[in-house]
Amino acid sequence: MYFQQLVQIMPLLDDITAESSSQTLVSSQGIHRLIIVQRGHLLISAKDQEPTVCTQGFACHPDYGPYFIQIPKTKEVEYVVITYRVLPVTSAWTLQGPLHTISEIKIHYMIEELLRTLHEIDTHSPDEDAAQEFRKRLMLERILFIYLYESRMRDELKSSANSIEETLSYINEHYMLKLTLPMLSRRAGMSEGHYTVLFKKHTGETLMTYLNNLRIEKAKLLFQQTDLLAKEIAQKVGYVDYFYFSRVFKRKTGASPSAFQQSHDPK
Repeated sequence: MYFQQLVQIMPLLDDITAESSSQTLVSSQGIHRLIIVQRGHLLISAKDQEPTVCTQGFACHPDYGPYFIQIPKTKEVEYVVITYRVLPVTSAWTLQGPLHTISEIKIHYMIEELLRTLHEIDTHSPDEDAAQEFRKRLMLERILFIYLYESRMRDELKSSANSIEETLSYINEHYMLKLTLPMLSRRAGMSEGHYTVLFKKHTGETLMTYLNNLRIEKAKLLFQQTDLLAKEIAQKVGYVDYFYFSRVFKRKTGASPSAFQQSHDPK
């Protein structure tokens, strides 16, 4: 939603200040603020809310203030506060809360430029002044874009990781059933290709390798703890084809199912 809103508004930079101490940001109608940490971390809380640890960025919305910025004891912190408005004044701009980025160097460079140029003595022509104001606005828009895009990307990765974890739990509980890539990727809410890539990244194994390893471990336990026939055990851990089970079992353990069963016979 934020990107749809950003397309429709024009953010205007009002002020940027470098800070290193605790403070309270009082809310004013139509005034938005970005808190950007340059060194250390902050504790930020809105009215009647628990403090949030901020290591990168935080968006303050006028509807939720005042905001209380606390510097942890014995810690040195540097941060900036960007104050801005959006036009038209009736536009919806709901950005609020923690922001994340992997592009801190880019953002810190633009902050230094804004700090350097915001309060320069005006010695330019009207056209140069207008160009300078336009440049400041573009840098503010760029900072907002980076935070929006990379915060969303982080949330999507976190959501994807949760989906992979959920399907792993399902696999671990239902390994004896027929489990397929299309079925599991649908369960995770993603394409088969995307699921395959994320599964390998998350587990270090392909889906089939993970499933075979799990099933063979379960089969080994059954061989050790029961007197079931090898074919019965194969079926219980999800293998319809006994000969395929036998090949996989020998590849994973170095012994055929029958040899493994004999070596673990309590008699």
